[in-house]
Amino acid sequence: MWQRRQAKKRNLLPALVSCALLFSAAALACGGSEDPLSGAIVEPVERPTVPAFPTEAVPTPTEVPPLSVRTGLGELPSLASLVKGVSPSVASIAVESVARGLFFDFTGEGAGTGIVVRPDGYIVTNSHVVDAADSIVVSLSNGDSYPAEVVGTDTLTDLAVIKIDADGLTPAAFGNSDALQVGDWVLALGNALALKGGPSVTLGIVSARGRTVETDGPEDLYDMIQTDAAINDGNSGGPLVSLNGEVIGVNTAIMRQAQGIGFTVSSNVAVPIIESLIEHRRVVRPLIGLGGRDVTPALASRHNLRVSQGYIVTSMSRNGPAYQAGIRPGDVITALDGQATPDAASFLTMLWSYEVGDEVEVEYVTGDDTRTATVELIERPAQ
Repeated sequence: MWQRRQAKKRNLLPALVSCALLFSAAALACGGSEDPLSGAIVEPVERPTVPAFPTEAVPTPTEVPPLSVRTGLGELPSLASLVKGVSPSVASIAVESVARGLFFDFTGEGAGTGIVVRPDGYIVTNSHVVDAADSIVVSLSNGDSYPAEVVGTDTLTDLAVIKIDADGLTPAAFGNSDALQVGDWVLALGNALALKGGPSVTLGIVSARGRTVETDGPEDLYDMIQTDAAINDGNSGGPLVSLNGEVIGVNTAIMRQAQGIGFTVSSNVAVPIIESLIEHRRVVRPLIGLGGRDVTPALASRHNLRVSQGYIVTSMSRNGPAYQAGIRPGDVITALDGQATPDAASFLTMLWSYEVGDEVEVEYVTGDDTRTATVELIERPAQ
C-alpha cells in the first residue's frame, strides 16, 4: 500500500508542473512574476545595468600604493629599507659542545644571534649562547662563515663578545635607550629557530622599561626593556632596533609561560660592558661590598621600616668598603650622591656607572635615623 500511494503521488507531478507553468506564463504576460511560496503576483523591479568589465583603466601594480599599518597616530610605512640597512650588522651563530661519556662523546648544537660592533670582527651576543661552547661558527649576511673565539663574557648582564678573523664589516649603530618611551615601535632581528634564509624580523612596541628579570643563575637581570616583538629560540643576542635604525637593546630572555613578553638588555647598559670586554677581556666593575633587594610596602610594614621604597641591605662583606663605612644589614639605601635609588635596578645601574676608586656619598636609613656615609669603591673580582 505504501509503495502504491507514493506511485500515485508521483503520477500527479506532471500535471501540477504543467498548471504551474501555465499560471506563471499568464502572470508574466501581465508584466509580473509569481512568488513561488505565496503564489502572489510580484511586480518586476527594474535593476541597473552593470557593465561586464570596468569602463576605466585598471591601475598597474606600480600604481597601487604599498600596504601600511594604520595606527591612531597615522600610518607606519614599510620597514623594508630599515631592515635592509640593519641586516649587514646581524650575524647568525652556530655553536657545538661536546659532552664526554664513558664510552662515547655526545655533541650538542645550539644557535644564537650576534651584532657586529666593530669593522675588525668584534661581535656581541649573549653569554648563555657561547658558554661551554667547544666551537663557534659565525655566518654573516653576505653568506661568509668564520670560526670565532670568545673574547670575554659577563654573567651579570648575560653579554659576551666574540671575535672572527674578518675586516670591513658593517658595525651597528647603538642608540640612547634612555630616550625610549613605552609604546615606541621596535623591531627584533635574529636567527629565530635557526631557520635558513637570513634573519627573522618581528615588529612590536616597548611594553615597559626598567624590568627586573629573575633567572636560573645566581644573579637577576636588571634594567631590562620589555617588548612584545616576538623573540624565539635563536634570537638571543640579536638587536632590538628603533625606527631610526639604531640598536637600543640586545635581546636576551623570553617568558615561556606568557605570550608577547620578551626582555632586552638596554643599549646604555650594554655599551660600556661591550667596551670593557673588548679592552680588558672582562668587565671592570666597582664593588661596594653589599647585597640587597627592593623595599616593598609589605616588607616595610613587616619590619616597621620608615620608608616604603629603597634598597635594603641583606648581606655584606666585613672586609668590604660599605661595612667599613658603617653601613649594616637591615639599613635601607635611599640615594647615591643625592640621586634616589628606589629599587635594586636603579641602585645597581647607578653603582655600575662609577669607576674603581670613586668615592660615593651613600644616604641610608637605619632605625629611625637618616644617615650618610662616604664609601670608596674597589674593583669587583672577575667572575
